[in-house]
This record gives sequence, structure tokens and C-alpha cells, in this order.
Amino acid sequence: MDLDALQRIKKWHVAHQQDHPVEYHIWDAMLVLWVMGWVGWLPALTFGAWWAVPLLAFAMSAPSLYVAWRARAHRQRRLRCDWLAVR
Repeated sequence: MDLDALQRIKKWHVAHQQDHPVEYHIWDAMLVLWVMGWVGWLPALTFGAWWAVPLLAFAMSAPSLYVAWRARAHRQRRLRCDWLAVR
């Protein structure tokens, strides 16, 4: 997922924050995980915390995994996801 897609989805969530507050906070959590994943690489490599590498890789891919999960649930008609169109 590129930065433009992240920004478009974030703008949709900000514009619809009053209507969908839970989705807004979940997306913020995904972005926090994404940033933590990118920022955590240098300390993990510097201090030899190899156990953190899989966690960092997961955190970096959290927004993409979340969007894929929501798209699948939307296709199966389990969740309605209006922001998929802005992807």
C-alpha cells in the first residue's frame, strides 16, 4: 500500500469521523502500528533484538492487511465498507 492510498483512506475517515468513530480509531491504530514498524527497525537491528523482526514486519503490513480483511468482509456482505472506493 502506498502513501497516497493511506492518505486517501485517512481523509475519508477524518471526513466521516462523526458517522463512523470506531472505524476512525481503528484506522488510527493501523497507522500507529505502521509507523512503529518502520521506526522500530533501527533499534531492533542495533540492539540485536531479532525476536522483534517478525513483529515489525507484521506492524509494517498492518494497514494493508486491515484493508484486505475489510475488502473481503465487504465482498461477503458481512461489513459495509464505504471507504474502499477511495482506495
